[in-house]
Amino acid sequence: MKEKGKKMSIKFFLGFALFLMMIPILSGAQEFPNKPINILVGFAPGGAVDPTIRMLASKAEKFLGQPFVITNNGGGGGMVALSMVTKEKADGYHLVGCTSTGLVWVPQFQAVPYKLDDFAFIMHYGSPQTGLSVRADSPWTTLKGFVEYAKNNPWKVTYSTTGIGTPMHLAMEFIAKQEGIQWTHIPYRGNGPALTALLGGHVTAQSGGPEVIPHIRAGTIRLLATQGEKRRKNFSNVPTLQELGYDFVSETMFMLTAPKGTPPSIVRKLDEAFRKAMEDPEFIQLMENMEMEISYRNAADTKKFLEDAYIRLGRLIQELKIPTETEKK
Repeated sequence: MKEKGKKMSIKFFLGFALFLMMIPILSGAQEFPNKPINILVGFAPGGAVDPTIRMLASKAEKFLGQPFVITNNGGGGGMVALSMVTKEKADGYHLVGCTSTGLVWVPQFQAVPYKLDDFAFIMHYGSPQTGLSVRADSPWTTLKGFVEYAKNNPWKVTYSTTGIGTPMHLAMEFIAKQEGIQWTHIPYRGNGPALTALLGGHVTAQSGGPEVIPHIRAGTIRLLATQGEKRRKNFSNVPTLQELGYDFVSETMFMLTAPKGTPPSIVRKLDEAFRKAMEDPEFIQLMENMEMEISYRNAADTKKFLEDAYIRLGRLIQELKIPTETEKK
């Protein structure tokens, strides 16, 4: 009997000790966040994702009571950062600021080490306008003239984007397929470096996003066409690809996500903080300056959009028989 009682006492002690060890873990989950939150931006500084994520995070801090630590790791249209965050602990302290590009577009063109189910999506906060630009001192004032030159000069035209499989890349492949053009795609780690390449004369054109706007206004860059559903508000003289006879629309959303397994309660708390931050006048002004549309989707709606977009894009690529980078080699 004494031996049995002794064993029960040991089991009780071990059970109580385990309970004590669990208290900090349970407490930490309830008190999220109790330390700084990391956001890995999937593009290099100088583009549109970086400043909007930084502004949004700075405004969300007051609702969470903790600061955000933001770093950049660009490459592959956001694929590099997305790959990295899937390996992080799903505790709400490791997020990635990205676009739908790395989740919907890039996987259609090359193998990636993740799938949609590897993420706990938090929210979507905006949509950019993209377009095709050349230097203002170039001879082209219209897309038609640019296309004619490319058709008559195979492989002489080079263009920069944020990576293989991005909407900006596919837009150029769409034009090339329809017109029988042979030109060279040069991917960069973000729209910032892709723009720098254009400004420096290292590429003929850039298929990019809102980062070109200040340079268009300054007269150093010329916008030939936009890739959205409608013309840009402040550049109403520039036609869309659809208006020019190319049945292509770039649909991209800026968003935040976390590793799969992040507790729903934490996702909701982060979503709520970022959604409130979207109402801040400074954030609204930044988005307006970059001619970006402010739009919102919660976690469930963001996931549905991505799933639907993936299927829709896959069908488009098959219908057009647009080659992937691997097939072209």
